[in-house]
Amino acid sequence: MKTKYFSFLFIVTLVFYSCTRQKDNMHYKGNIAPLKQNAYIKLPLGSIKPEGWLKDQLQAQADGLTGHLDEFWPDLTNSAWKNGTGESWERGPYYLDGLIPLAYTLDDERLKEKVKTWIEPILVSSRDSGWYGPLKNTDRWPLAVSNKVLMQYYEATSDNRALDILKKYFRYIHDTPPDWPDKDWRGVRAMENAVTGYWLFRETHEPWIPETIESIQKNSSDWTSYYEKFPWDSAAVADKKIPLDWKEAGLTAHVVNNAMAIKYPGLWYQQSGDERYKKAVFAGIEKYDRNHGQAGGRFSGDEHLSGKSPDRGTELCSVVEYMFSLEELYAIFGDNRLADRLELLTFNALPGTTTADMWAHQYDQQSNQVLVTGDKRAWTSNGDYSNIYGLMPNFACCLANMHQGWPKFTANLWMATNDNGLTAVSYSPSTVKAKVGKGTTVTIREETEYPFRGNIKLVIETPESVKFPLYLRVPGWADSVIFTFRGKTLAGKPGETVRLYENWHNGDQVSFTLPMKLKFERRFNNSVSVRRGPLYFSLRIDKEYKRVKINYDNFGYMGSVDWEIRPLSPWNYGLMIDNTKLLRGFDVIENPVARLPFADKGDMVWSADSGKYITWENDAPVIIKTRGVRIPGWTQRNNSADLPPVSPVNPEDYPEVIQLVPYGNAKLRITEFPVIDVTRMVDVIRQN
Repeated sequence: MKTKYFSFLFIVTLVFYSCTRQKDNMHYKGNIAPLKQNAYIKLPLGSIKPEGWLKDQLQAQADGLTGHLDEFWPDLTNSAWKNGTGESWERGPYYLDGLIPLAYTLDDERLKEKVKTWIEPILVSSRDSGWYGPLKNTDRWPLAVSNKVLMQYYEATSDNRALDILKKYFRYIHDTPPDWPDKDWRGVRAMENAVTGYWLFRETHEPWIPETIESIQKNSSDWTSYYEKFPWDSAAVADKKIPLDWKEAGLTAHVVNNAMAIKYPGLWYQQSGDERYKKAVFAGIEKYDRNHGQAGGRFSGDEHLSGKSPDRGTELCSVVEYMFSLEELYAIFGDNRLADRLELLTFNALPGTTTADMWAHQYDQQSNQVLVTGDKRAWTSNGDYSNIYGLMPNFACCLANMHQGWPKFTANLWMATNDNGLTAVSYSPSTVKAKVGKGTTVTIREETEYPFRGNIKLVIETPESVKFPLYLRVPGWADSVIFTFRGKTLAGKPGETVRLYENWHNGDQVSFTLPMKLKFERRFNNSVSVRRGPLYFSLRIDKEYKRVKINYDNFGYMGSVDWEIRPLSPWNYGLMIDNTKLLRGFDVIENPVARLPFADKGDMVWSADSGKYITWENDAPVIIKTRGVRIPGWTQRNNSADLPPVSPVNPEDYPEVIQLVPYGNAKLRITEFPVIDVTRMVDVIRQN
């Protein structure tokens, strides 16, 4: 009797354990103790390939600055990172942090050969101490970027030399006194090292690596308390209390530091398991939006945090760093609000601050951007040329750092799940190849023109039937979405992730449509921004491009140029919105998605075939026709559009038909529109 009892107890205990123990992915390396398990696992670089318009966009980047910058910009041509005598700090690593994922995502042999000219000198630069890189550099900050470079290179190539350098360097940090002063970049950005550090721990299981990261966390800037107390609120903006300097307090108001730091409490959460750090991340995002939020998912900073007015700028570096922070945080938390924000930045703020051919960029972009010139501006601490589209319109950091945006977005479209499945993080035309189930390698082809269209089809290619879960995100802005697969349907609510657990066969398809309804978002002075899905829409302004020479040499190499852009049509329109029927008078026109998806008719684009700039003749992929009314009193101030008048605005003129295009396609734009008081239009008609 006793034997039967203990046998029964063993069986019950085994069943209970098997039902409650943590599931771990069999094929990809997730966190192990002492780290907390993450929601998802990033796939190795090269697992995801772009297709359709996304491939065209990455190809434009390869044909533009990213693919050619180190051929003519002295900071890269003579970089000490590849044994030159020039710049030895952050610019070489920044450039590689985008070049490597671009080269291996596109599988571009020319770019991969270019990577080798950079990476080989780095791979042989490691010293006995563990320090590596140029002899002239004694600062830990550029090595934090270079660590991410080596991490990606190892994922793409399995070159153990990269892994060895990283192990030696993190051992160096472990064995030397902390050197993370709050007054220096390496201090305020110290936890950037944790990105590579936790990855290195997953790869090697070396027990001293978490100790290294704990030392960094405890001896560097306290961003968690910063987000809990957040000193730079709207009152600080109004009272001009934000320090516009490069001292300790000023560095906490610096826009790029903030875009990087939002992930730091989340990174430490993996090790601490303390909910305080998770709460700090979402509190920080909410406070950015409330005090400095801008259209397109970004927050202002020109160069320091500067409030919600649509004339404020946002530095390009902060856009790509915010994107990367969200990608890291999504893997940790799996919260779909993070993916929603990532798409806003990627589809709006990122293309909005570069030319469509990727040969020029802005330092600062604006929501209401009606003049792109070197005229005097009211930036908080940037130069007057900051919103020129050019090679180096302000500090050169963005020229070096802009390249990571599109390739890393592509590399994070899909992630592995702890139960041996796959999850769709963001939607774009792509293919993912990964191991699922008990080890079958499958390919999922995503056929879509999202975000310009809402239809998405996933086609599964597998050598044999395989059972695995497929997780699909429903954006928070979407209404209920119906997923159709294998003769079944499943509804998903806004913000949910649906789980399709099936025995999948070769050729199986999952189809769904994200409802791209027009929505209106209240913004500064009760103005309105128009959204369709993840895309913001801006006034289409006729424009004139003019080449200019400013205070540096753009070298005239291939498409390298500096552009002023001036308006040729009025921009001071308010929108006619009928509160009784909001969508009345808004007509959506869908056009073919062209080779340069974020170009619009009239843009100047580089033609490599002819070796000159030509005028783009295609329309933007989506155009919205609606009605607007000119507001004569709304003019420029400090060479930017003045603050939009408080809505509703009394009309003074007749309505006109105006056109809106996606924010990323509009190099001149109004995105925060005053709203016309339509009840007063009768008075205008009577008076005229």
